Amino acid sequence: MRSGAERQIEAAAPVAREAGDRLTDDRFRRLVPRADWDALPADVRRRFSKRLCGTAVATYSGEIIWTRLSRIGWLLAQFCRLIGAPLPTNASGPMPAAVTVSEDRTSGGQCWTRLYGRTHGHPQVIHSAKSFAGPTGLEEHIGGGFGMALRVRAEADALIFVSDHYFWQHGRLRFRLPRWLAPGVTVVTHQHLGSGRFAFDLKVTHPAFGELLSQHGVFRDA
Repeated sequence: MRSGAERQIEAAAPVAREAGDRLTDDRFRRLVPRADWDALPADVRRRFSKRLCGTAVATYSGEIIWTRLSRIGWLLAQFCRLIGAPLPTNASGPMPAAVTVSEDRTSGGQCWTRLYGRTHGHPQVIHSAKSFAGPTGLEEHIGGGFGMALRVRAEADALIFVSDHYFWQHGRLRFRLPRWLAPGVTVVTHQHLGSGRFAFDLKVTHPAFGELLSQHGVFRDA
């Protein structure tokens, strides 16, 4: 008899369908209306339909054009070092960057690893894990038990991820952070640029303190 954990991982596993001569993962597609998904550029749909199982890895290379931090945003980024530094820790100009995506064998979701070059010292490496779970159907776990539930929408040539709420979780214990304790609204945009290229934008905006973080990068399919 399968355990509860085994059934949960099985439920989160990629649902494969044939697309030409390859298998695809439908879980991102299920988070947005079908008509909106079908209207996205083919490159965007392909990137978010890759079936990454076993040792399969998707890799994207490019550069972070800018990273901007307000004073409070900088303090937030330093504080977050305690849980693995999920935010860029310094403002910067153009820097090389790379992103890899692989299977998270624990949750059945995906592991995202971002490598950002810096003017001095070693590159910053940011880890997070996406799981297809929770009230919104998608969560991003950033370390120390903290994470955020994400809502997804498709608009013209972009797939947009918006934080719904933040939480702390340890095993079956889960605590939803109140709004006054949350950093604000996080918005991540994946926008089609053509020729295998896309723009990545990250913004964190606090209702009282305004924009804490803004990051813009350009990447290409490896």
